[in-house]
Amino acid sequence: MAYSEEQGGVPCGFIRQNSSNSVSLDFEPNTEYRFVEQLEERYKCAFCHSVLHNPHQTGCGHRFCQHCILSLRELNAVPLCPVDKEVIKSQEDHLQQCLFQAVQCSNEHCQESVLRKNLKEHLSAYCQFREEKCLYCKKDVVVINLQNHEENMCPEYPVSCPNKCLQIIPRTEVDEHLAVCPEAEQDCPFKQYGCPVKDKRGNLQEHEHSALRDHMLLVLEKNLQLEKQISDLHRSLERKESKIQQLTETVNKFEKEFKQFAQLFGKNGSFLSNIQLLASHLDKSAWLEAQVRQLLQMANQQETKFDLRALMEAIDTVKQKITLLETHDQRIVVLEGETNKHDVHINIHKAQLNKNEERFKLLEGACYNGKLIWKVTDYKMKKREALEGHTVSIFSQPFYTSRCGYRLCARAYLNGDGSGKGTHLSLYFVVMRGEFDSLLQWPFRQRVTLMLLDQSGKKNHIMETFKADPNSSSFKRPDGEMNIASGCPRFVAHSTLENAKNTYIKDDTIFLKVAVDLTDLEDL
Repeated sequence: MAYSEEQGGVPCGFIRQNSSNSVSLDFEPNTEYRFVEQLEERYKCAFCHSVLHNPHQTGCGHRFCQHCILSLRELNAVPLCPVDKEVIKSQEDHLQQCLFQAVQCSNEHCQESVLRKNLKEHLSAYCQFREEKCLYCKKDVVVINLQNHEENMCPEYPVSCPNKCLQIIPRTEVDEHLAVCPEAEQDCPFKQYGCPVKDKRGNLQEHEHSALRDHMLLVLEKNLQLEKQISDLHRSLERKESKIQQLTETVNKFEKEFKQFAQLFGKNGSFLSNIQLLASHLDKSAWLEAQVRQLLQMANQQETKFDLRALMEAIDTVKQKITLLETHDQRIVVLEGETNKHDVHINIHKAQLNKNEERFKLLEGACYNGKLIWKVTDYKMKKREALEGHTVSIFSQPFYTSRCGYRLCARAYLNGDGSGKGTHLSLYFVVMRGEFDSLLQWPFRQRVTLMLLDQSGKKNHIMETFKADPNSSSFKRPDGEMNIASGCPRFVAHSTLENAKNTYIKDDTIFLKVAVDLTDLEDL
């Protein structure tokens, strides 16, 4: 019997376990049936011990005929389960804690309703409005905004170099990287001497070596120009010094004439004419002094303007650099360049190999015939993690009904789920979103078989079969990554699975199988 994660209510207020109308366990009451094989206990009523008629399951996990469970309620004010004496609650009492009651997600802005039993998992794994830490900056971000945060805002998000140098760097370190990026374009260091080359930083060193002679000629030409400028400056200064000397001599001459006129003024002549002559000589003297000051100022400006000490130091530095370049071992530079190129190619190949390996793993595990063989290794460790609440369920790799068919997977709770928690392995069937969903028929209607494979070779497999209920949301076309799972919470008891007499576990490994009946399934 199959059990869906989604269940509706029934008139008597108890949970009914039939998975669909097409696989019903309804038998005619008061009728004797003969079975080919001995009827298993799980198909018998826990009260009348006959084959279940219109079966219902209580909260404690036991199954009763509908008329038997109604009789128990009529006989007792507080009906008790005859097996474990647990109180049998009606649906009204049960709804307050029913794991299958739809409840509103508690995350802000989330409008989704989920089953109470799935709320914790929804809040921690599926809700688009839950907060998760950014993998890069460790800041808490709402999941629905996480992609935008990483691609546009996260300071630690790895981005490609704008110069396409194949390096991946945190967004905050882009400017720092650009200062040393080998693909960044840069002027030749000899631009100031006339070299017009502008190339990638990684190529400039090779350019400096290959154009060493040209650079030396440019430096020599610049030196010749500077030496000519220095020579012109010296000649200009000499001319100005000569002119200053001439003006100085003229001033001295006027001073002598002034003294002579002063003597004459004291001896004879009219007072007015002497005054006029004196004023004329004073004007000439003032003009000469102004000329001398102007020439001295120009000379000082020229000396300041053409201060050659810094220029000479720069020339000496260039000469030292040229000498260093000439003595440098060019072979080492060539080898370093080759090594860098090889490193880049190796990194590219490594990245491609990692992508291919990931893709091959998916392709190797994928089946396209509607059958899944799921190898679950490290059973004890994974069950312990489920028991401690770290990883309560695990998913299989996807499988398909055909190359362009339904995309499906299995989900297992090694420590049980719902009524099987702590006592059983729960196994469910999941419909996932696929590439070709728009071409397929919905809802999914095929018969599904869940199996635990016997590893002894005797083929004592444990199996459950059910047909997909077209009215269940578990089998509609998926809106998200996957639908709600549907299957068996009490698929196999731990006591059966882990019994040393059985060989369902071997080398700490179990094999689960899911088979989809492809009959009447149209192939694209």
